Amino acid sequence: MHRRGFLRASGSSMAAFAPWPWVFNRHKRPAPPPKGVTLTGKPQPFSYASLKGLARSMALGPYAEHFKPLPPALQHLTWDQWESITFKPDRALWYEDDLFYRIRFDHLGYTFSKPVRMYMVESGQSREILFDPTMFDYSKSGLKPAQVPRNVGFSGFNVLFHTDWRTDRAVFQGASYFRAVDGDGQYGMSQRGLAIDTGMSQPEEFPDFVKFYLEKPAKESTLLTLYALLDSPSVAGAYRLVIDVANTLVMDVDAALYPRRQIQRLGIAPGTSMFLVGENDHRVDDDWRPQIHDSDGLQMHTGAGEWIWRPLVNPRVVRVNTYVDENPRGFGLMQRERRFSAYQDDGVWYNKRPDCWVQPKAPWGKGGVMLVEIPTIDETMDNIVAFWNPAEQIVPGREYLYGYRLYWCRQNPFKSHLAYVRATRDGIGGVVGQPRTYFSWRFVVDFVGGDLEMLGPDAKVAPVITTSSGRVQITSARPLLPIKGWRAMFDLVPDAGDQPIDLRLYLSLDGQALTETWMYQYTPPPPAERQQYLD
Repeated sequence: MHRRGFLRASGSSMAAFAPWPWVFNRHKRPAPPPKGVTLTGKPQPFSYASLKGLARSMALGPYAEHFKPLPPALQHLTWDQWESITFKPDRALWYEDDLFYRIRFDHLGYTFSKPVRMYMVESGQSREILFDPTMFDYSKSGLKPAQVPRNVGFSGFNVLFHTDWRTDRAVFQGASYFRAVDGDGQYGMSQRGLAIDTGMSQPEEFPDFVKFYLEKPAKESTLLTLYALLDSPSVAGAYRLVIDVANTLVMDVDAALYPRRQIQRLGIAPGTSMFLVGENDHRVDDDWRPQIHDSDGLQMHTGAGEWIWRPLVNPRVVRVNTYVDENPRGFGLMQRERRFSAYQDDGVWYNKRPDCWVQPKAPWGKGGVMLVEIPTIDETMDNIVAFWNPAEQIVPGREYLYGYRLYWCRQNPFKSHLAYVRATRDGIGGVVGQPRTYFSWRFVVDFVGGDLEMLGPDAKVAPVITTSSGRVQITSARPLLPIKGWRAMFDLVPDAGDQPIDLRLYLSLDGQALTETWMYQYTPPPPAERQQYLD
């Protein structure tokens, strides 16, 4: 990376001594660089079309690694050292412009070892933003600015909004990961630009955003447009994201993908979250907090119009489920449990973690929403991934276009008129007070909302239950006055095997669905372990 930049102050001094012919030149001179950052190189024409052309041309050749090892001083930073490196507020992009947005840049180090190149776009022209150690305060890190090369690069950036310049609203950092907040201002789950071979026996590939182009927003505009160039051994891609910060933060995403080789499992709009302990899963039971998760379920709105709720689990082995669909209307990893009492965590505030709903902007065709659940014993590990997996074969030499919107929210902005699942609980089945002569497992599902409060005392509500194996018994559906909803219960008697069993449930009145569809995958214990539950 060649440093041909100059400070804005230097540019102003040069302009003051410009010769008269230059002053009267009818061509508009280039805009001075914004205060706080250093730009390099001549302005280059930029558009989303040109970025797609760059990605397409890159895909025609072999993958070339974009990154070099970090300087020793940065390679060995601890978390505390890296965290103590702070960006100086007055060095933010557009700091002295009267705009609704500013950009704060992030430092390399700790696990963030891949530099990302940053560009500013204005009036259809782009110039690169150079890393400068003077942008950061190293006083608490043990590092000295002289130990950090001036062209080492950034690890990512944060989006700031004028309602509070101290608190960021979104962050893009690490591979193709990014996160955002809703009105509560609490980070939680992440999105990625792309997922490749997630949940397969072969290693997963993590594409990188290698360049970002930050377009200067119009004055008094709530919209921020940024562009990203994605690259990996399997694919190159161009992304455009339009961010609208509000109580529900919306990102309008367009992606153009150009494979270098055939891809077995492509993940579009992948969401990544964490589920350790929930009301339906206490496999890890050594923590004082009742629940620990960023999301507690996968919600889907199918192309046929069915609303589905699939509670998450922390499995003993990796689970991969595909929910086949055509032209899905939306899906997302959601955090439905919003009560503080369910978590008792006043440090990381799991009750405030945002949902992220994915809404396709155009038909996506045939495929499926794929859910990958990975065992974990640590809440710092993201062990849940959900994405759209197209049915068509992904081959080199073609362009694949996907458009969708991401809604970072506390509740799904596209509410169903149906009642929804409030809670899922399970435990040993059978009849209290009677000997258990065979193994069964009980499921308790609570529904609220919709038309449930309108039901009369004589309404003959029935639970509609299906199972992929085993048999269902002791079924019931009854009002649950404390939550102004209804509770469905049933026991599952599994077959002799220990393979996962798929379950479906909804409440019906006179053949009409009253609720969304609850879906679950239960893995029974091996037959030898079932004896401990019998009398």
